[in-house]
Amino acid sequence: MNKLAAKYLRPSQIPTKACHGCGLGMIENWLLQAIDELGFKQENVIFGTGIGCVGRQTFATWGGDNFGATHGRALAVATGLKLAQPDKKYLIVVGDGDAASIGTSHLIHAARRNLGVTVICEDNMGYESTGGQFSPTTPANYVTNSSPYGMAEPGFDPCDVVKAAGATFVAETTATQWHQTVKIVKKALQNDGFSFVHVRFPCNENFGAYALGTRDTLKNLEWIYEHTQGRKPDGSETDFTWETGIKHDVSNSRPEFSKIMRDMNARVQADMAAKAAAAAGDDKTRDDGHGTH
Repeated sequence: MNKLAAKYLRPSQIPTKACHGCGLGMIENWLLQAIDELGFKQENVIFGTGIGCVGRQTFATWGGDNFGATHGRALAVATGLKLAQPDKKYLIVVGDGDAASIGTSHLIHAARRNLGVTVICEDNMGYESTGGQFSPTTPANYVTNSSPYGMAEPGFDPCDVVKAAGATFVAETTATQWHQTVKIVKKALQNDGFSFVHVRFPCNENFGAYALGTRDTLKNLEWIYEHTQGRKPDGSETDFTWETGIKHDVSNSRPEFSKIMRDMNARVQADMAAKAAAAAGDDKTRDDGHGTH
């Protein structure tokens, strides 16, 4: 067991629940590294997740408080928690289904509100926990369980959506970018607003088997690396290239949603108290006036 796992995770959940060669355990270790380097205390960080490969790996793994939501609803739960406990740090770790499909509406409105959470979208480019069906982030023309002749739909990048909706920090990395991912997650966690980090990683069991014709971990990671760099080992260009790095950073540039709501609540309470005091004063004046006749 590595030091970060021993420090932050529940012993009963180690080793990882992910399949052999899956990138989820590796990425989770990078999240722990970012938390550790920032010096956050375990009791001040809440992990949230949804359904699928990412949900199964994340739920009840963090040694502190955490929650598991129904599919696509992690940000709905996180919104309520942030309003109730605004001083906590929220790390919402979801997959491409939770972020880019069934949960897209919640993602958009959390970004629009500038809700103070950090969303880590760990994207294995398909619904791998149910057999490897295609998802909105499956690359075009790639074979999956439910697209045996190739993915006919165009790809979908949730980074573009959250940026347009108003997210104040947006970034993208892959499972071959360890140090860059840790640095980006640290920046995301320091934004007092909505942060979104999209991390693509390989699935050996389904995406690798259907789309790439192999369950070999190194070969699948090599495919991720090639499409991160845009070059194959022979120097030729890949069929597409992911644009990784920080895509949008206006951290701390506009008020965070729970602060807006707390300030509004304080104004309303103060206004109600002032009106009540004024009404009480009027009543006293009337009573005093009656007493002089």
